[in-house]
Amino acid sequence: MVLFIKKVVYGFFISLFTVSWGQSQDTIISSNRFHTFFMPKDDFHKVRFQTALTFTSVTYSAFSTGLYHAWYKNFDKGPFRLYNDWGEWSHMDKWGHVYSSYFQTMLGFNGARWTGLNSNKAIWTGLAMSTLFQTTIEVMDGFSSEWGFSLPDVAANTAGSLLFATQQRLWNQQRILLKFSSSRKEYSDTQIISSDGLKSVSLSERAYDLYGSGIFERYLKDYNAQIYWASIRIHSFLPESAIWPPWLNVALGYSAENMFGGYVNTWTHQGHVFEINPEIYPRYSQFFLGFDIDLPGLNPRNPLLKTLCSVFQIFKIPGPAIELNTRGQIKFHIFR
Repeated sequence: MVLFIKKVVYGFFISLFTVSWGQSQDTIISSNRFHTFFMPKDDFHKVRFQTALTFTSVTYSAFSTGLYHAWYKNFDKGPFRLYNDWGEWSHMDKWGHVYSSYFQTMLGFNGARWTGLNSNKAIWTGLAMSTLFQTTIEVMDGFSSEWGFSLPDVAANTAGSLLFATQQRLWNQQRILLKFSSSRKEYSDTQIISSDGLKSVSLSERAYDLYGSGIFERYLKDYNAQIYWASIRIHSFLPESAIWPPWLNVALGYSAENMFGGYVNTWTHQGHVFEINPEIYPRYSQFFLGFDIDLPGLNPRNPLLKTLCSVFQIFKIPGPAIELNTRGQIKFHIFR
């Protein structure tokens, strides 16, 4: 599943580097040398610029080469072609692209600010870096017989990058953060009989084929267990006199349920066709409204804790949430 690499390597993994380049001017404040080194410069610093350029070049080359040899090398190549995958996996993969591009743009921005470039130039640097990384993947897709160059993916990538850039340009900070959550999901051992009646497979076996079996693998690949969140820093929209904890965010989430195929729950295995009864396992979308903890907003004094808070703010902290889904149901969750 190429999306696994797209989202994990170019999103989750890269976003962790963001903190190393100075997560934000107002969340890492320390007088010791370590944190002073990672603070942005006020003026252009040639040595830092060369260091950042080298780091980015090596990272781009290593990840692109590794991605090619890990995935694309094993598939036949063909003429460049377009591929429309809009609606696949109930748009969960598109949210993965938005999420990844958002953090890649943040990484480029923070790296540029670290070198002393002003905010406007840093924004354009972040946009360029994200576009380069994501377009490289799409071009590889375009020459692969298994996939194709996806315009919907490009649109999602652009949306994620612009979400960061627009906020930085308007407010000089991120008031709406993109976050991710996932929980282990257990699947039924109920047998699904093939259309010819000669073969059976359980939902848990189908989930194993699609999403793997390990805890970490399931966490990152199981679309049915994932939620993408927009965590809104309410405090940043209010006057200073307002009584609202700076660490308490309101979060809007999106997920989907009962997905055992890209578009429909029908698949072929060993020459047998399987179809899941949509009355028993209907595919539907879920929308969440809940609370989230903005870890940097806790403003810990310890430099190490401050850094860890910046690292883990890419994850949604479990909390109470209300679910409204396309089946017309309203549910309350203690932890979501």
